[in-house]
Amino acid sequence: MTGRLVAWFALLGVTGLVACSSATPKPSDNAAGAHVLLVGTYKGHAGGYPTIQAAVDAAKPGDWVLVAPGDYHERYDRSVPVGEHASSGVWVARPGVHVRGMDRNAVVIDGTKPGAPRCSARAGDQDFGPVDAKGKSVGRNGLEVWKASAGSIENLTVCNFLSGSQGGGNQIWWNGGDGSGTIGLHAYNGSYLSATTTFAGAGGDGSYGIFVSNSDGPGVVAHSYASNMSDSGYYIGACRDCNATLDDAHAQFSALGYSGTNSGGHLIVQNSEFDHNKTGFSTNSQNNDDAPSPQDGTCPNRGIGPTGTRSCWVFQHNFVHDNNTSNVPGRGTANLGPPGTGLVISGGRNNTVVDNRFENNGSWAVLVVPFPDTDTPPPIAHCQGGDPNGVPGLGIKGCYFDTWGNDIAHNTFQNNGGFGNPTNGDLAELSARHTPGNCWHENIDAAGVTSAPPRLQETNGTCGIAHAGAQLGSTLTAQVICATEVFGACPPKRGTAYPRRSKVVLPALTPQPSMPNPCAGVPANSWCTKSGPIAATILPLPLLGLALPLRRYRITP
Repeated sequence: MTGRLVAWFALLGVTGLVACSSATPKPSDNAAGAHVLLVGTYKGHAGGYPTIQAAVDAAKPGDWVLVAPGDYHERYDRSVPVGEHASSGVWVARPGVHVRGMDRNAVVIDGTKPGAPRCSARAGDQDFGPVDAKGKSVGRNGLEVWKASAGSIENLTVCNFLSGSQGGGNQIWWNGGDGSGTIGLHAYNGSYLSATTTFAGAGGDGSYGIFVSNSDGPGVVAHSYASNMSDSGYYIGACRDCNATLDDAHAQFSALGYSGTNSGGHLIVQNSEFDHNKTGFSTNSQNNDDAPSPQDGTCPNRGIGPTGTRSCWVFQHNFVHDNNTSNVPGRGTANLGPPGTGLVISGGRNNTVVDNRFENNGSWAVLVVPFPDTDTPPPIAHCQGGDPNGVPGLGIKGCYFDTWGNDIAHNTFQNNGGFGNPTNGDLAELSARHTPGNCWHENIDAAGVTSAPPRLQETNGTCGIAHAGAQLGSTLTAQVICATEVFGACPPKRGTAYPRRSKVVLPALTPQPSMPNPCAGVPANSWCTKSGPIAATILPLPLLGLALPLRRYRITP
């Protein structure tokens, strides 16, 4: 579960993580005999189950679990032995089960202690999970789907599931076998979801908001919100061909708005907003338990992606702004993310960043860098796609992932680089010469595009040919090291003024749009008197991530 922002461990401290691409999850048919299991009381009609877990345990493939408004302190993890990993408040292990709240903002799966106020911020109300043999709290996950494909999670909020000695801290998790290096989860669907925490302390904090690992889809997460995480609001990782779409996401007040490791192939992130994080969006290669590496957005089987190239990893039509917030939670390598950075590609290859807006990011709007991984890898990781000899010419051991083939085009920029340090601005690239190199073209800033190295769009404007960026030992390298503080403190002074954490601030969750009709697609029941369509959720075509023909580099009005 280390895909998270991993800092530069060489002469180029940087973050990294990845994403996934598009595909179409098949809506589950309401098979004959599908049942609707009702949790709580809705508009005076009592359901048959007092807890979500009880209904999930009783559900069969194709069944629906509808949840009435309420604060649900679910505790599945108290009913199972403490194992190697933190368990979850709600555990879904049967395929084809659909869990849906009747009101996104009023149906809350709450990680605080039973009897505590909803999503309480009081330290004494927090539940850090069962205690292991050493007397340590192991941590808790919220709603976890364990290797159970073809189901859905919709229209609810999860809060305050916190990390401990054995992990945890994931609010909503589609888990196909974290740390295994294999795919164990296929189709999934999530929509109208909120994930947050109101607490971050020495004992634990919220690590990830909405988390997908070891899945090859097709998967969609749409109309969602995540905030206040010590690692990232969103994560998609450990999938060579993720076959996923993240649509209409909003990430705020986290160390990273989005992170992912070794996630490539079909992955689309679109129509989303990343703001007021320390780092907005990050994707990387890494030699870790999110195997197999590297992160590579190339279309499988020499296919053609949505923009008419061989890249199926596309970041498009997003708004990335004001990611300058240092007073957010942060742990481990995510804590080393450079503040003021909009989007980072670290050791990633063949990704497309097109038709986005980048505004008011104080360091760099888009930063493309290698990733040197000096950590000791787990047995499943073998430096695939990297150089096992470490950083070229510097004597730094480990697995080194250079970056190439990324296409950054037709984006608009405004007021980036406001910290005013050398190299801060719109575009920045550290890389060795490679064929094909990274290419930068037709990006626009009304005040003039700034870049490091200078004139990047002139020197590296043609895709498909050899290019190089700034080299190790350059001013850009020194600035990234200072921003991340990977080798120690870098006190603010003229030329190295990057904001640092002084006090963690966790803004309250604001109400989010609820599903217009939570009865849509559900068989008739006492809460939904009219039978809906026979599909689980009828999503508009853009949310299904279909590879519809797009004019290459269409500029969003």
